[in-house]
Amino acid sequence: MVYISGGQRSGKSGYAQRLARSLSDSPIYLATARHWDEDFERRIARHQADRGAEWTTIEEPRYLSQVDIAGRVVLVDCVTLWLTNIYSDLSFDADGALQEARREWQDVLLGSRAETLIVVSNEIGMSLHAADASSRAFVDLQGWVNQYISATADEAYLMVSGRAIRTLLTSEL
Repeated sequence: MVYISGGQRSGKSGYAQRLARSLSDSPIYLATARHWDEDFERRIARHQADRGAEWTTIEEPRYLSQVDIAGRVVLVDCVTLWLTNIYSDLSFDADGALQEARREWQDVLLGSRAETLIVVSNEIGMSLHAADASSRAFVDLQGWVNQYISATADEAYLMVSGRAIRTLLTSEL
């Protein structure tokens, strides 16, 4: 598993797509975005235009473990939108969302049997301090889930201005 994190517009998705295409002629793009509004529709269309016909796109906003990805190279894009869906569906209960995200991620790891799993997530805790309690709770939730998922990775990268910086894993310390 390869974990890729970074700020908004840091180049995460592009790097992840290039990596997936270097590993497979027909990767799966596991999209977690919901079609919330017109802005999200434009973002989704831009992401789709960035990929060619060789990609199989599967949209699953919440239950990633239920998608059959056995033996395939799979790009999950992204954890932040997936977690937003869980947080929203659970009426902004951060503790409940953390528990569900952990359970679901364990189910993904136990059941997916993907050849390679490439996971993209936003590093939102390096930005401005959130203005309201719900937003602050989500920033904390995202940080905890990022740590949880990245701990299961074989490789991890931080994207900065379009550059991938390989990070040390705990086992390398």
